[in-house]
Amino acid sequence: MNIDNAKSQMRKGMLEYCILLLLEKQPAYTSDIIQRLREAELLVVEGTLYPLLTRLKNDGLLSYQWRESTQGPPRKYYSLTAEGTTFLHDLDRAWEEIATTVNYLKSQS
Repeated sequence: MNIDNAKSQMRKGMLEYCILLLLEKQPAYTSDIIQRLREAELLVVEGTLYPLLTRLKNDGLLSYQWRESTQGPPRKYYSLTAEGTTFLHDLDRAWEEIATTVNYLKSQS
C-alpha cells in the first residue's frame, strides 16, 4: 500500500472536523481557512475546500455573511450555526473515542 495515499485518505477524513474547529473560534474567509490549515500542516487547495464549505452550508452546519473588503469585492465569511456547534461537539466526542482506541492499540504492540 502507498503511504501517501493512506495519509491523503486520513487527511480527507479529518478535513471537515478541522474546518469546523477553525470556524468555532471565529468566522473566516476561504483564503484565511486555507492559510490556517497550512499553518497546521494540513495542505488543502481551493478546489477541495469550496465544495466542502458548500456541502457544510447546505447541511445547515455553516452560514456565511458577505463583508466588504479593502482589497477588491466583498468576501464571504463562514461561521458555525447552532447546529454546526452541536455537530462539532459530537465530532469532538467521536475524535476522543478514536484517539483512545488508537492509543490503546499502539500501547499493546
